[in-house]
Amino acid sequence: MSSLFRRKSADLVADATATVTEDDTATASRPKAYTPSKKELGRQTPKRVSVQRRHDTAAAPANRREAMKQMRDRQRVERAEATAGMRAGDERYLLARDRGPERGLVRSIVDSRRTAGTWFFGGAIIVFIGSTGQMPTQVQLAANLLWAILAITVIIDSVLISRRIKKLVGERFPATTQRLGSLYLYGIMRALTFRRMRVPKPQVELGAKI
Repeated sequence: MSSLFRRKSADLVADATATVTEDDTATASRPKAYTPSKKELGRQTPKRVSVQRRHDTAAAPANRREAMKQMRDRQRVERAEATAGMRAGDERYLLARDRGPERGLVRSIVDSRRTAGTWFFGGAIIVFIGSTGQMPTQVQLAANLLWAILAITVIIDSVLISRRIKKLVGERFPATTQRLGSLYLYGIMRALTFRRMRVPKPQVELGAKI
């Protein structure tokens, strides 16, 4: 029995010695810059982690009512973005009448100056009240005189704006396909609007050099 155990122990030592010798031989045959793989080190290669999407998709609606609610919320957000972009002058959200560099220039021409048109509607209200039959004759005459002054002032101001538009558009966009009459009307209508109510909102300060 003792001889049998001695033979088995000798065989195990011999096998271990052979394995170590083989590993040393393989290691010696490898170049110095060799890097053992993860499998050789006894570690498994981890599976590739899927990349998370940039924006998480919304959960699927459970029923038709939920789907309609999500659609209304989405439309509300889109309308708010479009309104903000339009007021800021973002070309992507502008109406067709406001698009183009020529119309942007016209807006700057109008917004850089004080216009008589901004006082036109306020004066029109005064004229409307003062010209009623219940008012004294002197008040009615004053209202009519104020109306004539407002009308003449707006006409003169519109002519000056149109001349300014013609000059600057001709200088900066000589090959433009925009009709000047359309640009004149666009500028005059903007000049008749209160500055704070203009859309897109003014991008230049009063008195700025255009």
